[in-house]
Amino acid sequence: MSDPKASNMLTRIISGVAVTAIMLGIVWFGGAVTAIGLAVISCIAYSEMISATGVRMDKATGPCIFEFVGTVVIILYYAMIFFEVHTTYVMLMVVLYVVVLMLIFVFTFPAYRASQVMRSYFSFVYAPVMLSFVLMTRQLSVNQGEGIYNVGFFAVWMTFISAWGSDTCAYFTGVLIGKHKITPRLSPKKSVEGCIGGVIGAGLLGLVYGLILQALGRIPHESLWAYPLLGVSGRVGGQIGDLAASAIKRDFGIKDYGKCIPGHGGIMDRFDSVIFTSPLIYLLTLIVLGK
Repeated sequence: MSDPKASNMLTRIISGVAVTAIMLGIVWFGGAVTAIGLAVISCIAYSEMISATGVRMDKATGPCIFEFVGTVVIILYYAMIFFEVHTTYVMLMVVLYVVVLMLIFVFTFPAYRASQVMRSYFSFVYAPVMLSFVLMTRQLSVNQGEGIYNVGFFAVWMTFISAWGSDTCAYFTGVLIGKHKITPRLSPKKSVEGCIGGVIGAGLLGLVYGLILQALGRIPHESLWAYPLLGVSGRVGGQIGDLAASAIKRDFGIKDYGKCIPGHGGIMDRFDSVIFTSPLIYLLTLIVLGK
C-alpha cells in the first residue's frame, strides 16, 4: 500500500521540475517566446488573483467583465514591453487602466462594487506587472564600447536562483536548526534560522554562478561581486513575496490559488516569490551592472 505523503511529495517534485524546465526554456529563448510565455503565465496568475480576492463574485458564472478587460490590458502591456515602447507610454497605459475600470463601474452601477474595481487593479499590478520585470531584465543590454553586452541574459537567471534555487538551503537549515518561528500564525513551518539560511544560500549560489560565468569568459571580471548581491537581495524579496501571498490566502480563507500545477496549486502558489524577486533583480541589474 503506497504512502500518500510520499506520493504527494513525488508529485510535487516532478511538477516542480517540469515548471522550472518550462520557465527556463521560456526565458532562454528570449524575444517573442519570453514575452508570450510570461504574458500567458501573467494572465493565469491574474485570473487566480481575481478569483481568490472575490472580484468574481459568483464563480459559477465564470469570468466577469473586469477579468476580460484585465486580460486584454495584460496582453497589450506585454506587447508594449516587448516592442520597447517608451516607458512614459507604458506608465500611461497602466494609469489609463484605472480609468477604464472606473468607467465600467460608473456606467454599470450598481452592478459591481467598488471593492471589485480596487481588487482588479491590485491583481493586475501584483501579478502581471511585477512578473513583467523578468522580461524587462531579459531584454537589458548595455554598450561597452566594443559592442553590445547582453547583461540581462546573465542577470535574469538570478531571479530564479534566488527565488527557487535557495529553497533547498532554507529548507535544510530550518529542519536542522530551526527553532524560532518567523510568523507563527501565518506560516508556522517557516523559521528565522531557515530564512537566514536561505539568504546565505542565495548569496553562495550567486557567487558560484558568477564564478562559472567568469571562468567561461561571459562576464567582466569586475562584475563578479554583483551576483552574490543579486542573490541575497532577491532572496529577501522572495521571502517577503512568499509570506505576502500566504497572508492573502489566509485573509480570503483559501488553501491554494489554483490547481493547474499538481502538488503546488496554481501559478501564484509557485511564482509568489518570483513576483517580489523580479523587480529587485531588474533594479539592481540596472544599478550595478547596467553601466
